[in-house]
Amino acid sequence: MSRFQYPKSDKYTNYDEIYTQCSGPGGLQLAEFMADKMNIAPGKKLLDVGCNRGYQTCFLAKEYNVFAIGIDPWDDRMQANPMVEHLQENASKWGVENHVLGIKIGVPDTNISSNSFDYVYATTALEMVRVSQGVEGYIKAIKEIHRLLKPGGIFGLGEPMHLDTKIPEDLEPYVSQGEYPWKECFRNLKETVELVSSAGFTITEADYAPAARQWWMDFANHDPFSKNDPEGDMKTLVVDDGRWVSFGYIISTKD
Repeated sequence: MSRFQYPKSDKYTNYDEIYTQCSGPGGLQLAEFMADKMNIAPGKKLLDVGCNRGYQTCFLAKEYNVFAIGIDPWDDRMQANPMVEHLQENASKWGVENHVLGIKIGVPDTNISSNSFDYVYATTALEMVRVSQGVEGYIKAIKEIHRLLKPGGIFGLGEPMHLDTKIPEDLEPYVSQGEYPWKECFRNLKETVELVSSAGFTITEADYAPAARQWWMDFANHDPFSKNDPEGDMKTLVVDDGRWVSFGYIISTKD
C-alpha cells in the first residue's frame, strides 16, 4: 500500500506491467494526480503529448470518460514498432478503443487544427525535447500546445525536475551519464514555470509533487530497463537520496 492514496489508479496493482507500459516515474498514480489537478471532466477532448505505449492515455479515457488522442513520434525501444501501435493495442485491452486514437507525430509539428482540445496532458516527455532541440525547441513545443488548446483550455505538465540546489558532488557522475543525462534533461520548477509562461500560458498551480520520491523508487524497482541495470537509475536514486532529483508539475490555462 502506498503512502499516498489514489482511489482510481490504486485499483491497478501490477506495477511491473504498469512500468513496462509507462515511461518515467509515477505511472498511473501520476496520471490520476495530474487529471485531478486539471479538473478533467467527462465528455471532453484530451491530447496526450508523448504518450509512450499509451497506458496513461487509456487510463484517462476509461477513468475520466474523455476522448483521448495520443501522439508520439518514437518507436518502441524493446520491439522497434511505433509507440502508437502499442497505444491502440492497449486501448482494446482497456475497452476504450472507441475513445482513443494514436498518431505517430510530435510537437511542435503536429499539423492538427488550432483550438482542438479541452485539455493537453504531457508527462515525462518534453524534457527530452529540451535535450534534443534545446530551450528554443522546448518553447516551440509549448507554443504548439498553446495553439492546440481551446480558449480556456487547460495544460497539465508533469516533468522530472531537480530541486533548487546545486548537484551534490558525489551525485554529479551519475546524472551526467547516458544518451539523455539527467543533468541535461532536468530543470528546476522556477525555470520551467518561466518557460511555460513565456509561451503564453497563465499558471494556476505549480509545485513539486508530494509523492515524487515514492514515484522515482517505484520506477527504479519496476521499470524493465532500470531492473536490468542496477548500476544505472537505481544507483543514481540511491546516491541522490532525495537531495536533488524530484518531479514537478505545472497546471496552466490558455486565456
